[in-house]
Amino acid sequence: MKKPQEPQDATPAPEQRLYRVVAERIQQLIKDDNIAPGSRLPAERELSAKLNVSRASLREALIALELGGVVEVRGGSGVYVSEQAALPAAVPEVGPGPFEVLSARRLIECEIAAIAAKNATDSAVDAILKAVEEMERSHDDRSSNELADRNFHVAIARATGNTAFVGVVEYLWDQRGSLWHRLKEHYRTEDLRKDTLSDHRAILSAIAERNGPAARSAMRAHLERVTRTFSRG
Repeated sequence: MKKPQEPQDATPAPEQRLYRVVAERIQQLIKDDNIAPGSRLPAERELSAKLNVSRASLREALIALELGGVVEVRGGSGVYVSEQAALPAAVPEVGPGPFEVLSARRLIECEIAAIAAKNATDSAVDAILKAVEEMERSHDDRSSNELADRNFHVAIARATGNTAFVGVVEYLWDQRGSLWHRLKEHYRTEDLRKDTLSDHRAILSAIAERNGPAARSAMRAHLERVTRTFSRG
């Protein structure tokens, strides 16, 4: 009599990120509609309606296709099929999408700001202020400005007195990979850079006044502003 075989553990297939799914659909649309290399794709509003996806998901997918050499995003002009495009092309896996990260930050960092307002010591508030002042000084130096921005959010997490919160914020910032930086390169405006400084001052003020609800609200307004700018352009 045959001994029954032991059941084998089934390893579930990794879930595909939404921007990769949308990117593959865009490639199929390019093929089905015979959009030639060098030709312009339909406007984002039309594409998002045609594919039944949000503008944010569409924009992530287009940036991923740009990183893969399939399309070219030309500021103020539109998105074009690359002259060197060879379809179908593999969509690069470049970590979580920017809007996925922003969604997590809105959920987590707003509460961290409220807790920081309750727990911050004077020295912790000084560290947040130092980061804001460094952002103002380095306004025209993108690399230094980005580092000061990160230091601002990490300093708020440190002000809670909870090292787990610090680790979470650092992790979320470390997820800002090539998709995020290319998106920011194309769609970040000078107005957003100025508004970010104003937002940071409002967050700092609420924390310094030990006003938790105001700190939560100011952080939410800041992150929602960034999301709106990157999704609408």
